[in-house]
Amino acid sequence: QAFRLKFCVSSSSDSFPSCHRTTMERVNRIARHVSAGLVGDEGRSLSSAPTAGSSPIIESLKGKIATLAKERSALKADLLKSHGEKKIQDVTVEMAINGARSMKTMVTETSDLDANTGIAYRGKSLYECNKELPKAPGGSCALPEAAFWLLLTGEVPSEAEVRAFTEELHKRSEIPANVMATIDSLPKETHPMTQLSVAMLALQKDSKFAKQYDLGMKKNEYWEFALEDSLDLVAKIPVVAAKIYRRTFKDGKMPAYNSKLDWAANYAQMLGVNSDEDFNEVTRLYLMLHADHEGGNVSAHTTHLVGSALSDPYYAWAAGLCGLAGPLHGLANQECLAWLLDVQKQLGGQKPTKELLTDFAHKTLKEGKVIPGFGHAVLRNTDPRYMLEREFALKHCPNDPLFQLVDACYQAIPPVLEKGGKVKNPFPNVDAHSGQLMYFYNLKEQNYYTVVFAVSRSIGCMAQYVWSRALGLPIERPKSVPLDVLEKLAKK
Repeated sequence: QAFRLKFCVSSSSDSFPSCHRTTMERVNRIARHVSAGLVGDEGRSLSSAPTAGSSPIIESLKGKIATLAKERSALKADLLKSHGEKKIQDVTVEMAINGARSMKTMVTETSDLDANTGIAYRGKSLYECNKELPKAPGGSCALPEAAFWLLLTGEVPSEAEVRAFTEELHKRSEIPANVMATIDSLPKETHPMTQLSVAMLALQKDSKFAKQYDLGMKKNEYWEFALEDSLDLVAKIPVVAAKIYRRTFKDGKMPAYNSKLDWAANYAQMLGVNSDEDFNEVTRLYLMLHADHEGGNVSAHTTHLVGSALSDPYYAWAAGLCGLAGPLHGLANQECLAWLLDVQKQLGGQKPTKELLTDFAHKTLKEGKVIPGFGHAVLRNTDPRYMLEREFALKHCPNDPLFQLVDACYQAIPPVLEKGGKVKNPFPNVDAHSGQLMYFYNLKEQNYYTVVFAVSRSIGCMAQYVWSRALGLPIERPKSVPLDVLEKLAKK
């Protein structure tokens, strides 16, 4: 590369071979990116530049992000200048071996996970979000697109802002014919998460971020085109997800897209499994609750890692989806439902009670088996997402036999696990409940549950992507070592 660059510089432009000219064009483009990045964070211009998605609500959104980004970038610059060498944590051998658990090595602006109080979106607990964020007319569950606005701007949107934002997402929701054809080319037996990841990659050819990068946009413009792609992706993913459901489990025919509904309700109705407003409400609740969970979980971290290489949002989220598909991450609620249905079968029609489930839990643990849905890698109390879903179930489906089993588990299992003393958190997490609600409203294909999760989590991962570009966060490159090197370090 160095030789080719030297050769091209010393040659006359008239005699430039096309391959050398292409090389120089790429070098110049990279140089423009580097030059833009040399300006200090305090001096970066974060004002809005017009993009393909200009509209009053988008200009307002960009203005809010730009204002907050200027403030947060100044804080980042001050932290690096004044405290860059300050140690915030000791790294142990256990952390290095056991998945970097609890290592504070990332910056995520959109949400924070507290072991005792659960996830907070921009400092607001999920209880506060569900109370304060705008809702559908007559509804009691916060709109997930309102949560998206909160994650992007740090502000609770007004009713008017959410209506305009929802309309904007509807305008961006059209799926190119080639993407639908790509999905249809896959065998119907292909796992729904594989289909979804392929669809995200098929959408990538229309990435505005990738196009502008190739044209030579400046570093301080990254976030705006990241926002454009993120809005497009979040707008389109419910349509793609519904398409995958209908072709995989039904007759392939999709109910009509309804732009008069909100983002979540339209998705719910495109699935074609339940026309009841309660199904719209539970879909709003689920998609809002699962929208973000800080940056260290597998799907969010994968998306951040891939995005840190300036891969566009479609590439980054396609990679994140592959992580979400793992049994230890996004497939958990599917496994919890399978366990509940198996327990229900073993009970043989007996009404589940605390006493009955206590005996069953002891028996399960004595057999060396795991009770899924209880405990959490970070949380040390009952998951607030679980409690909000429980409140919904108590109101809307208290007599559902499967909910009664979930309720009995809630009362019986934590004391059993706590008595055993082997778990740090004996309380249920959201996965212990989500499957029951989907099953009750006739969404019974368990292999599809992670796709619903993915539709929701696209909100948080895309908001994180936008903020990583707005803050100018660099490519992620942690240091890895072999076990023998770790042993030497431990024995120093």
